[in-house]
Amino acid sequence: MGVVQLQVCSRAFRLYCAFSLFAAMALPSLAQDPAYVKKLAPFVGSPAKVVDSMLTLANIKPGETVFDLGSGDGRILIAAVKNYKAKAVGIEISPKLAAQTNQRIQKEGIASDARVIEGDLLTADLTGADVVTIYLDTPLNARLRPRLEKFLKPGARVVSHDYAVTGWKPTKVQEIDNKHLIYLYEMPPVKN
Repeated sequence: MGVVQLQVCSRAFRLYCAFSLFAAMALPSLAQDPAYVKKLAPFVGSPAKVVDSMLTLANIKPGETVFDLGSGDGRILIAAVKNYKAKAVGIEISPKLAAQTNQRIQKEGIASDARVIEGDLLTADLTGADVVTIYLDTPLNARLRPRLEKFLKPGARVVSHDYAVTGWKPTKVQEIDNKHLIYLYEMPPVKN
């Protein structure tokens, strides 16, 4: 019984290793597949209270540019423009969400200050961002980290809802209603 169980475990382990190797080799091309990225970070909107806290914690000044990576329905973009007099750019991989949000921005009358670009947040041009907001999981934050370090200027802020950016020490962490965490990072980030 023990030998058979060992053989089954050994076969399962071999299959696991083979799958892991395949996944590691395929990952760079999968990162370009919209369905894959969408699967990694499906749209889940931040509650209004969290959105307000994220933008307040970022200390946005009028005229600054806020990028929301994985902008979903645009709630962060709209709040940044209306409540903080910021410029706002969303990066959204879903063509449907990007189009719907751009229509909503038009209806809100803020198209001169906000827009959504249909694209991959892992390859987006972040030049000009003063604040970047993210609600992504920790592995996706880790994949995004080198891009943030490369493109964000000193003094820019990154605000993450619920998931830390591994390798960075937050400037502040705020808890909302014992349910949500907001991490603030200032560029260049303090490494841990």
